[in-house]
Amino acid sequence: MFIQTEATPNPNSLKFLPGKTVSNNGSFEVTKKEETDNELVRNLLSVNGVTAVFLGADFLSINKKEEISWDDIKHIAISLINDFYSTGKEFVVANELFGGEKEKHSEIEKQIISILESKIRPAVAKDGGDIKFKEFKDGVVKVELQGSCSGCPSSTMTLKQGVQNLLCHYLPEVKEVVAI
Repeated sequence: MFIQTEATPNPNSLKFLPGKTVSNNGSFEVTKKEETDNELVRNLLSVNGVTAVFLGADFLSINKKEEISWDDIKHIAISLINDFYSTGKEFVVANELFGGEKEKHSEIEKQIISILESKIRPAVAKDGGDIKFKEFKDGVVKVELQGSCSGCPSSTMTLKQGVQNLLCHYLPEVKEVVAI
């Protein structure tokens, strides 16, 4: 199995492409190995310097501490991913890593989520990240940036010039977008 890696706009995040399905149930970010029973995610979070693992449909993004070199992490991560899939597993996440009920959303929130999912998520996924709707109140949309987008130096510009401009264009009720 050949696992490709791609640089992301965040120098402390690297995208790993195993050529197989990673998650068939949405995207997830895990920052503490105690948060999941998933063997691969726990092993990756045990690597010195790894701060988060983000799982997308067909990729994993790993975030690291700034002072740790990718040379110290990359080959270990590739080996762990290879070992995981070599046991015959077809994907890393088959169901939600965390329990929880689906929230009920207002009509404007549904429109915001629709725009995020159709126009913004595909773009941030290319860079190894994700954006999740959290709340809409008094004209302010709160989102959570995950994966490579979390802590990325260019995320503030992307959020204001990209996400905020797009949502304000389609939905006049939206005045501002902030990351939490």
